[in-house]
Amino acid sequence: MYRILIVEDDIVIAKSMKNCLCQWNYETEYIVDFKDVIAELVQFDPHLVLLDISLPFFNGYHWCSQIRKISKVPIIFISSMSDNMNIIMAVNMGGDDFIAKPFDLNILVAKVQALLRRTYSFGGKMDVIEHKGVVLSLSNATLEYKDTKVELTKNEFKILQILLENIGKVTSRDAIMTRLWESDSYIDDNTLTVNVTRLRKKLSDIGICDFVKTKKGIGYMVE
Repeated sequence: MYRILIVEDDIVIAKSMKNCLCQWNYETEYIVDFKDVIAELVQFDPHLVLLDISLPFFNGYHWCSQIRKISKVPIIFISSMSDNMNIIMAVNMGGDDFIAKPFDLNILVAKVQALLRRTYSFGGKMDVIEHKGVVLSLSNATLEYKDTKVELTKNEFKILQILLENIGKVTSRDAIMTRLWESDSYIDDNTLTVNVTRLRKKLSDIGICDFVKTKKGIGYMVE
């Protein structure tokens, strides 16, 4: 079943689109908190996004550019701002199609079906892990926070990935070292401490403080 995320602040329109798409057996959700669309997008992992231009806090162009940093998910802009300039802007920002308001729900369904058929060769999950605004890219070992991107070493990346895969749980030092050994990274107890210290420094440098916590005598965790 394809998942569709609606980013539309008019709740009547959002509910109407959701009800219609659910009738076509699409798993559909709409955003209710527009402060951090990316966090909800990563959590829901949609196959297609329906995106309005006029939104609270940040407009649709902003969120389109943020989505394109982490995903190839198809995006259809839906807006009453349907002059040529906005349509061109939407496409240039990374949108795949544009529907002008007001619109017929049958047109919406037809365009959704066509775009899913046309573009769903990539078909995998998004190669990112997101937590509290911190986005770890699994494809290129980079970390992004508030528009700042940081390159991580192989060990730093793997350590953070392990902790983010176990949010709220303590991961023992032995378990981390075992995972790193499995990925052909030579690491002992001393090296692990050095790598965690360097990782924390990189996090702190971009404003992410107290993210990796030490549980004395046990290991590390991200809450």
